[in-house]
Amino acid sequence: MKAIQIISQENIQIVDRNEPEVGKNEVLLKIKYVGFCGSDLSTFLGKNAMVEFPRVPGHEISAVIVSKGEEVPDTFKLGQPVTVVPYTNCGQCSACKKGRFNACQYNETLGVQRNGAMQEYISVPWQKLIVDNQLSAKELAMVEPLTVGFHAIDRGRVTDIDTVMVFGCGMIGSGAIIRAALRGAKVIAVDVDDEKLALAKKIGATHCINSKAVDLHEELQRITDGHGPDVIIEAAGNPITYKSALDEAAFAARVVCIGYAKSDINFSTGIWVKKEIDIMGSRNATPSDFEAVCNYLKQGHFPLDEMISSTIKPEDAQKAVTEWATNPGKVMKILVEF
Repeated sequence: MKAIQIISQENIQIVDRNEPEVGKNEVLLKIKYVGFCGSDLSTFLGKNAMVEFPRVPGHEISAVIVSKGEEVPDTFKLGQPVTVVPYTNCGQCSACKKGRFNACQYNETLGVQRNGAMQEYISVPWQKLIVDNQLSAKELAMVEPLTVGFHAIDRGRVTDIDTVMVFGCGMIGSGAIIRAALRGAKVIAVDVDDEKLALAKKIGATHCINSKAVDLHEELQRITDGHGPDVIIEAAGNPITYKSALDEAAFAARVVCIGYAKSDINFSTGIWVKKEIDIMGSRNATPSDFEAVCNYLKQGHFPLDEMISSTIKPEDAQKAVTEWATNPGKVMKILVEF
C-alpha cells in the first residue's frame, strides 16, 4: 500500500508498505483524509525529539471500517465512517490511575512515537474509534486538532463569567476559541496574522488583537477594564507569548499552556506568586473532548472550507510541507487525500 514517510530531515518519500494485519480486537480502516499537524512539521524539520526516522506521520484521521477482528463488538459495522483517538495509555502510570489517560506517562501518539495514518490502510484497537455518520469525511479529519483546544478550555475551568485570551489562532487555538465561546465566555484572540484573526472572529472571538500592530497591554487593559484576562491559553509555543501570558494575566487568573516553546523560558517568580496564578499544562484530549467537538461540528457553524488551506495528494506532500515550513503562519490545515 502507498504511504507517506518522512525519511530524514526535510525528506519526504512515497513508499510501499505491507497492508497491516488485523488483530482480534482491532479494525482495519481505509484512510480518506489525514491532516498535517504542527508536530509533523517539527518532525519534517528535524526538531521533534520524540520522533525517530523514518516515520509515517499523521494522527488527524478520517476513515471507514473495511474489516474487523473476531472480538470487535457488533456495533461496529463495515463501511462506517470514523475518526480515531490517536493516543495510547498504559493504565498503570500515575496519570492513568487518576483517570487522566490523555496525559499517560508512556503515551505513544500515532505519527510521533509510532507510525501514523498517512497510508492507505491502518489497523487500530476498536476502543479508539469514534463513529459518526453525520459528519463529512473532511470534518472527521478536523476533529482531533480541535479537541486539543477544547481540552485546554476544560483544564482552565472556563465559565460564562470569564474573559479568555487565546495566544495563537491556528487550529489548536481555534479549538480553544470555539470551546470558550460555547461556554459563554468573552474571548480575546491574539495573533500576528490578520487572516487568522478574521477566522477567529467567525468562530466566536469577541475581540481580535494583532499584537504586531497595536500595544497588546493597552488593548487588554481597555477590554478588561484594567484587570487583565481571567484565563489565558498559550497555543503559540513562543517564549514571548509565554512571558506575556504571565504579565497580562489578571490576579488569581489561570494560565493554560498547550504550545511547546523551542527554547527554555525565564520568568519572574514574583509575578506568578504575587498574582497567585494557576499555571497548567494541557496535553492531548479526552474522549469527552472528541464527543464535544463532533457535537459542535454538527451545528454547521464551523467554516470548514476556510479552515482548510489545501487538500493534496500524497505525491504532493514534499512540496506542500516545504512551502509550509517557509511560511508557517499562513497555513491553517493541510489535508492529504488518500
